[in-house]
Amino acid sequence: MSPRVSKRAIAVTPALLRRWPLPRAHAEGDKQDRGVALVIGGSTEVPGGLLLAGVAALRAGAGKLQLAGPRTICVALGVAVPEARVIPLPETSTGNIDRNAGKRAAEHAESADAFLVGPGMLDEDAVQQMMELLLPRIARGPLVLDAMALSSLRGGRYRFSSEAEVLLTPNYPEMARLTGDTVESVERDPAEVAGAVARAINAVVALRGAETYIATPDGELFQYSTGKVGLATSGSGDVLAGIAVGLLARGATAEQAGSWAVYLHGEAGNNLARTIGPIGFLARELLPEIPKVMKGITRR
Repeated sequence: MSPRVSKRAIAVTPALLRRWPLPRAHAEGDKQDRGVALVIGGSTEVPGGLLLAGVAALRAGAGKLQLAGPRTICVALGVAVPEARVIPLPETSTGNIDRNAGKRAAEHAESADAFLVGPGMLDEDAVQQMMELLLPRIARGPLVLDAMALSSLRGGRYRFSSEAEVLLTPNYPEMARLTGDTVESVERDPAEVAGAVARAINAVVALRGAETYIATPDGELFQYSTGKVGLATSGSGDVLAGIAVGLLARGATAEQAGSWAVYLHGEAGNNLARTIGPIGFLARELLPEIPKVMKGITRR
């Protein structure tokens, strides 16, 4: 269960996370026990988003990985991530996911324990049409929506049921597009914006910025503020979303996965800031740091 908190934001720290342990990986268990994560997204221009998110899910402890993306990137993706099952989806003439990809992806929903939709997708119109077919099949979750997939929620189009385990992971510009506000208005009070969206659509919101706020529909609020500027780099958000879906696949709740993912992501960046430098490290270099940070929390 979630630790009870006040309406004031509580810091996400190792002490908090140790009181809020992730589902254990039993010594006698197998990979199926840690869940199957299905990551849907990608484009011919940004195939790496799927790779980063998928590997992050495995680094966070998911037992099995499925990657679903445009057909033309799948062979290369399968070679780059040999641990994954790769599912080809219909694509447009420009190499983006086609609207009919929603139906194809939904066919694999029963074989997964948690879903992430969004990394590497570019065509907003096609994504919205795809989500109209896909979202009803996976709306109960566990589900992470990131990047372009968040556009399917714009204008109050969807409200999740009370029992759904759903996590949104927008940055400030993505949140502004979701709410119809300006980035400046989001920056003025990110905690309030995150809380308002969480209540409006009944999902946990991890609003990423210099300070990241994790808001729940019932008014709980968590804050992580010790990440460094180096995390503001291409692909970093894909890694965060991938960590979250990996934790959901293991059986974490949406608010637990959001809080743990934000901390693991931030501290992985802090490790690299110490060894490489405050800026200039790559999103892919965050990946091997994830289990190290996790071990540092749980070993005590």
